[in-house]
Amino acid sequence: MDDLRRNARITSFDVAERAGVSQSTVSRALSGSSVISEATRQKVMNAAQAMGYYVDERAARLRRGHTGTLAVVVICKPGGRARDVNPFSYALLGGICAAAADQGLEVLVSLQADEDKLFGHYVERGQAEGMIVIGTTANRPAWDYFSDVGRAAAKAGGQASAPVAFWGSPLGDLDRVLSDNETGARSAADHLIDQGAKNLVCIGSLGSPQRQFAERAQVFLNRAKERGVPAELIEIEPADARRDQGRIAAKKLFAAHPECDGVFAVCDALAFGVIEELHSAGVRIPDDLRLVGFDGIPASEMTSPPLTTIEPDLDLAGRMLVEAVAGGMGEGEDHPKVQRVPVKLVKRASS
Repeated sequence: MDDLRRNARITSFDVAERAGVSQSTVSRALSGSSVISEATRQKVMNAAQAMGYYVDERAARLRRGHTGTLAVVVICKPGGRARDVNPFSYALLGGICAAAADQGLEVLVSLQADEDKLFGHYVERGQAEGMIVIGTTANRPAWDYFSDVGRAAAKAGGQASAPVAFWGSPLGDLDRVLSDNETGARSAADHLIDQGAKNLVCIGSLGSPQRQFAERAQVFLNRAKERGVPAELIEIEPADARRDQGRIAAKKLFAAHPECDGVFAVCDALAFGVIEELHSAGVRIPDDLRLVGFDGIPASEMTSPPLTTIEPDLDLAGRMLVEAVAGGMGEGEDHPKVQRVPVKLVKRASS
């Protein structure tokens, strides 16, 4: 019989025939039902193994009303490609996938950018049990769209929160997970000052759609003031990439603050551009100027010199986002729930 079935799709009915039991007994035995004796369960398992039969977990979940899948949308800049996505988003995506796997969930990933091609109705169409949204905050139409999807799902489900969670967000009324920006920015200021920096500059923004930038910049400036060290802000200018914004800001730094000996860039991608421009200008890091970034993306280890950075726990961030969706992050609350991911300073040669 094995030879006859070698090229056929084995079903639970085939296993039942071989084990000498009913198909319903096979289903119960393979699902771990307590009504099946251990002897019968073992007989079914032996038959299934001999025939190369495996339970279709996805089909089983669908029959139980669950997909076992989470959708993750990575918002990109309009017209952008996969290579243009901020490396931090990919690092965070890795944390999400690892956390989902730990819970036995699969992840459906979609990179979306153009306003007329946005799609977020994975839950309504039965493709996923929840959705996580990450990516650039520069694409406001996409954020508006996905926030509307979340609100509509919540209203349809009669609950205070839809199975949707966001990392960061340019909007203030969403359930979201983000870095502990206050602790991180204070650590960056303290580190630069403790290393001997006496004239600080923050490269960031108080008005960027990336609301986390404003948090980091303001806390850094306040902490420097508390410690009696002068600190100025260089606002980033619009550019195609954070690295380009960092280069532009570094040029402004030379002109406006030649005395600067310590810089905090509110994200690593900005710091990469700063490093390139400093090298071009012959500024030695850290001898002439110390530099700290924020995000802890893997590429920060490979700059020259390696970048000191504020690193959020991305494994925990992924777990918090997955649990936020699986557990109804703001369920029963009238206001959005915000969770903060712990951060730590990772000292490298740039400071």
